Amino acid sequence: MARDTKATAVPVEDTPIKDKKAKEDGGGKKAGGGDKDKKDEVEELVSLKPGILASLINQNLSLLRDVSRESPFIASCSLKKRGFSVNNRILFTRLFCLTQKQNSQSEEDLQLKSELEMLIERLKENNLELHRPALESLRTLIRTSTSSMTSVPKPLKFLRPHYDTVVEIYENWDQSDNKLALADILSVLAMTYDEGKRDSLKYRLQGSREDPGSWGHEYVRHVSTEIGQEFLHRSEQDLPIDDLMTLSLEIVPFFLKHNAEADAVDLLLELEAIDQLPQFVDKDTYARVCLYMVSCVNLLVPPDDIAFLRTAHTIYRQHNKYTEAVSLAIRLQDLDLIREDFEKAGEIDPLLQKQIAFHLARSHILLETEDESIQEILNNSHLSKHFIALAKELDVYEAKTPEDIYKSHLENIRPGYTSGNVDSARQNLASTFVNAFVNAGFGNDKLISVEEGNNWIYKNKDHGMLSAAASLGLIMLWDTDVGLSRIDKYTFSNEEFIKAGTYLAIGLVHAGVRNENDPAFALLSEQVENKSATIRISAIVGLGMAYVGSHDEKIFDLLIQMVNDVELSMEIASLAALSLGMIFVGECHGEITSTILQTMMERKDEALKETWGKFMGLGLALLYLGKQDAAEVTLETLKAIEHPIGKQVAVLVEICSYAGTGNVLKVQKMLHLCNDHLDKEKEDDLHQAFAVIGIALIAMGEDIGAEMAMRSFNHLMHYGEPVIRRAVPLALGLLCASNPLLNVMETLSKYSHDNDTEVAINAIFAMGLIGAGTNNARLAQMLRQLASYYHKEPNCLFMVRIAQGLLHMGKGTISVNPFHSDRQLMSSVAIAGLLATIIAFTDAKTLILNRHHWFLYYLTTAMYPRFLITLDEDLNSLPVTVRVGQAVDVVGQAGRPKTITGFQTHSTPVLLAHSERAEIATEEYIPLSHVLEGFVLLRKNPDFMEEDKD
Repeated sequence: MARDTKATAVPVEDTPIKDKKAKEDGGGKKAGGGDKDKKDEVEELVSLKPGILASLINQNLSLLRDVSRESPFIASCSLKKRGFSVNNRILFTRLFCLTQKQNSQSEEDLQLKSELEMLIERLKENNLELHRPALESLRTLIRTSTSSMTSVPKPLKFLRPHYDTVVEIYENWDQSDNKLALADILSVLAMTYDEGKRDSLKYRLQGSREDPGSWGHEYVRHVSTEIGQEFLHRSEQDLPIDDLMTLSLEIVPFFLKHNAEADAVDLLLELEAIDQLPQFVDKDTYARVCLYMVSCVNLLVPPDDIAFLRTAHTIYRQHNKYTEAVSLAIRLQDLDLIREDFEKAGEIDPLLQKQIAFHLARSHILLETEDESIQEILNNSHLSKHFIALAKELDVYEAKTPEDIYKSHLENIRPGYTSGNVDSARQNLASTFVNAFVNAGFGNDKLISVEEGNNWIYKNKDHGMLSAAASLGLIMLWDTDVGLSRIDKYTFSNEEFIKAGTYLAIGLVHAGVRNENDPAFALLSEQVENKSATIRISAIVGLGMAYVGSHDEKIFDLLIQMVNDVELSMEIASLAALSLGMIFVGECHGEITSTILQTMMERKDEALKETWGKFMGLGLALLYLGKQDAAEVTLETLKAIEHPIGKQVAVLVEICSYAGTGNVLKVQKMLHLCNDHLDKEKEDDLHQAFAVIGIALIAMGEDIGAEMAMRSFNHLMHYGEPVIRRAVPLALGLLCASNPLLNVMETLSKYSHDNDTEVAINAIFAMGLIGAGTNNARLAQMLRQLASYYHKEPNCLFMVRIAQGLLHMGKGTISVNPFHSDRQLMSSVAIAGLLATIIAFTDAKTLILNRHHWFLYYLTTAMYPRFLITLDEDLNSLPVTVRVGQAVDVVGQAGRPKTITGFQTHSTPVLLAHSERAEIATEEYIPLSHVLEGFVLLRKNPDFMEEDKD
């Protein structure tokens, strides 16, 4: 008993602070008083002044020493036996930790600390002979120190309190080598002491100018950060920056050598000297550098984005990577640069020139060359032959009927009602389009191209006959020789609408392909002056489709007078302007611009009010597609037009000029336009619909921007005016063309049941657009359900049928997505076709659902097979094994990461979805293209050795 009493009887001076407080409070709380007590103890312990804390530790030192010899658990038990409360045990543990921390410096650390302090003392002395050895010792200690990711190197940590002393020493020394060496050391020390003064850079520039990399990677990164800040400061003050540039050009090679390509590029970007980069890039670093630079382009503002593309192009050219260089030249829309690369590649390797020709043909860029085989590639003459071969390989060549697509037997319709079998003109018209889209490019179908094709045409009425005859052009797509022979017989028809449809068909057949004999021009130019307005319009539209993106001056001479003629109907003048816009897309053609602007100013208000006015504006806008600032003068001129069409066209020109750039400021401007709640009866609000479409058009080139745009559309749908709500589904369709994302499908499915019929119709069309050519089963099911839901609504049902036709476009082999070459290049021709169709849907009741349903054929310019076909050196199909999987973004990743995931191995030819990428699975052949997409030429690998199969 006495022993126990002794154990608990701790002298007052040895009693921990909590026990004292408890006695003062008259007993206090019970031991183990819960979490609140513990929290209070911790706060009290933290709040103690260092002197009190030291006194407390000293008072209980003997006890702490006893406890410290035991493990934490045994120590806790030992304290418990001595009668300590839970709170006091916790407190002692924390005191012990503090004691240990105070004495945690090992002998090596103490020795290092004293050595560093001794060296600082030597630097203070007047004996100059001691300075150099002291500096060398300091330099060695700092350089050889190691640290973890989360801790500062020990020498820097111990020298931090002496930083001001060292600065003072430096200021007092006269200029000498020793002072330069001390500046270097100060520059490193400043990393831990920096207070926004940029001292690391300051002393670096005053130092000995030795290799900055010798002080380690973290030091170089720190200095490069300060260089960026200093450059900004000096630029604002208009001070010289030569010393910063010299230092940066010393740092860049270090970054490139140590797998920090992104840091090197960022540093030169901050200094506005990205054109200096090519001299430092070698064969080991160019690929990673260029990949990073190209991925940054969408996030940069002009002119940095152009500078990045040109610098990356220069680097690729230095390393003879001409397919990559041409891709960037196409993105720059620089025809001289494209021609230069094309010719240079021909000097190095004729087969490489053919591969580049396939790239140019995909982008609808026509160059003249004396080599007939290359000219054929540039004319896209190979497209039809290989597309049909692909269809036979995939066993989809056999023609399909509209009923094969509708699958009416799966539609949930009550007996007595029907949706697919009614032989009405509207149903037949829908079947005409479905038949055309599904069998596009295959050259065969079961309605039009058969012997009894005439019968089907006559099952349609008036403009329906026009679309039915024109559908033959879509079925024979890309096959100009056979197509023209099939179409020719209808040119002799007595029916005006069939004749008109035939001329439109001639234009459709030639969309995206060229023929040396120019049959499209010969046949259509004669009809441009035809007395029949219907035939005249078909010829004008046909010319626009046949020569889309060709920049052909002879078409300009033919059509420009129609735009200028104020006596002509607004319909003819506007469609002529639209055709010119499609032919000269992205060329900033001054004469066409001035003619369209002059016509708008001269036309009467009644004419401009017509729905056709917007197509004249679209023709003007397409001239500036992707040209950004080049449209500024035109935008200023449009302000002079007082009619509401001036505002509409200004929006169209602005959105087209920034198409695919992801420019955040322009997206904000379009959202701002949507913010106004206008009274439709008092002022025109159509420009808001164009602004909504513009958000999608600008954001579609960049993934983050596209995702944010979708969120904005959700808000617009909730709070926008009717004109805005009707445009949102169209914008979603444009944003995800041939890319059926699940969330977008669900959103559009919801909108397709909207109370506003126009919203529902646009949403149904958008569902077809996002699924175009994908055969997406979920979307097909949704559309069948919509067919049941709208079986009594002829307009909605018509649009459901069109969407079903789009979904199964080319039996699942054709895409309308404007992005290609691994989603790096945007096809201006495809954008032109998509925009023409989507703008028509802003007034669907007047155009698509009335007599001008042929606007749907504008999608033809965006249609292209989504295949990968490998060819040998003689341009014959060469099946090889490839891996196809989801594309993975590998920008900035270390090593050689996999570029695809979840892949499957196929034999070419294969189909590629929007987000898929292919890579060759055999070493027997070397692909000449950097992107396995479209036509890829293969060359036998000279180093390949076949494995013994025995």
